[in-house]
Amino acid sequence: MPPTTPQVPAEETWNVVDEYYRQLFIPADAALDATLKSSDAAGLPAINVSAPAGKLLHVLARSIGARRILELGTLAGYSAIWMARALPADGKLITLEFDPKHADVAQANFARAGVASKVEIRLGAALDTLPKLVAEGAGPFDLIFIDADKQNYPHYFTWALKLSRPGTLILADNVVRKGAVADAHTTDSNVQGVRKMNELIAAEPRVTATAMQTVGSKGYDGLAFVLVVG
Repeated sequence: MPPTTPQVPAEETWNVVDEYYRQLFIPADAALDATLKSSDAAGLPAINVSAPAGKLLHVLARSIGARRILELGTLAGYSAIWMARALPADGKLITLEFDPKHADVAQANFARAGVASKVEIRLGAALDTLPKLVAEGAGPFDLIFIDADKQNYPHYFTWALKLSRPGTLILADNVVRKGAVADAHTTDSNVQGVRKMNELIAAEPRVTATAMQTVGSKGYDGLAFVLVVG
């Protein structure tokens, strides 16, 4: 008789599987570990992407040959380091951050990780910075990662389109909200922001998109994948 699989709570299983894949596919990395430690030491919220999600961003950036990347929401720079490492020597990543403290922590982490020459932090509200990027002709970007305040996701997607070209991949994180995204009557402004963005994506003829539910050390959430096709 085969051995039975021990029954464990779902969250514990997610963490075990995340750790399994982290050990298998993501070797220990002093710079990334130091980034997380610096974030904790500075009292930043523990909302960075997980290691497997960071590696996914890296793999996606490499798979499309990204040379220019835009990120909305820097925090301590963890996800930006993953993506910057996928860039060629002359590649560029611009990351937008509202909080000066976060930006200072991230800048030190970029220097420690050896990617400071490829990464530029734009400080200020993204809804102020994005029009400036358009005005200065900073785009088009090959990859755009949206991981900032959810209430403004509809606006961020609209500006991301302006900074895109056919072939640009737009990613939006935290789009499942523990399943609350399916609630049409939600009063949660974060969920409302995600739903409004989803409606814009669905109605936009210039893109094709999907979303995947995710579980792991960061809980139950999801990621939207939007490919600009026209």
